[in-house]
Amino acid sequence: MDDKKMFTGDWKCGSCNAAITELPFEPDPARESGLMCRDCHKKRQDESPRAERTMHEGNWTCADCGGAITSLPFEPRDTSNLKCRDCFRK
Repeated sequence: MDDKKMFTGDWKCGSCNAAITELPFEPDPARESGLMCRDCHKKRQDESPRAERTMHEGNWTCADCGGAITSLPFEPRDTSNLKCRDCFRK
């Protein structure tokens, strides 16, 4: 069961002008013109191609649990606070 907090309000979609009454986040009033309804958001996601994520191979250690990290989705500048996937999710 997903217990994500929903915020209610009276907003308009910046793309199609449809009413938006519920959002999974509290929108910044200064950026309300950029809000999108579910349909426009889905359409935009479907239209934009997803680039393959470049993984960087290495031999790093998790700062929390001490486990091995062999692949990261970015090139680390500082390796002192790297976290493995499980520790990062916590």
